[in-house]
Amino acid sequence: MAPLSPSSERIWLAIEAVDMRLGIDGLSARIQASLGRSPCDGTAYAFTNRKRSRLKRLVWDGTGVWLSQRRLHRGSFTWPKAGDRIFALTAAQWQWLIAAVDWQRCDAPAPAHWQV
Repeated sequence: MAPLSPSSERIWLAIEAVDMRLGIDGLSARIQASLGRSPCDGTAYAFTNRKRSRLKRLVWDGTGVWLSQRRLHRGSFTWPKAGDRIFALTAAQWQWLIAAVDWQRCDAPAPAHWQV
């Protein structure tokens, strides 16, 4: 499974769906304008499309920006409900999310082979 980054322990989910054609610059601008945060703060940020079938993760590692994408062929990612603009996950919750498991119902830690 994909690690968060060498130092990220949390990942922030942008609740509002985004256009998956956005790249590093577009998603960085979204973080600054919509979330009021710096995309270069060492935190990982995740975005999804309206169908919740695609996910993009943006993270600054201290020397540059990483952008990764995951697409499900069936099903959808479990995403927080509208209300907040941003929502934080732990590293274990992130591993459940990218495995397309409902992380909101999982109290158990992610399996050891998923650990970063």
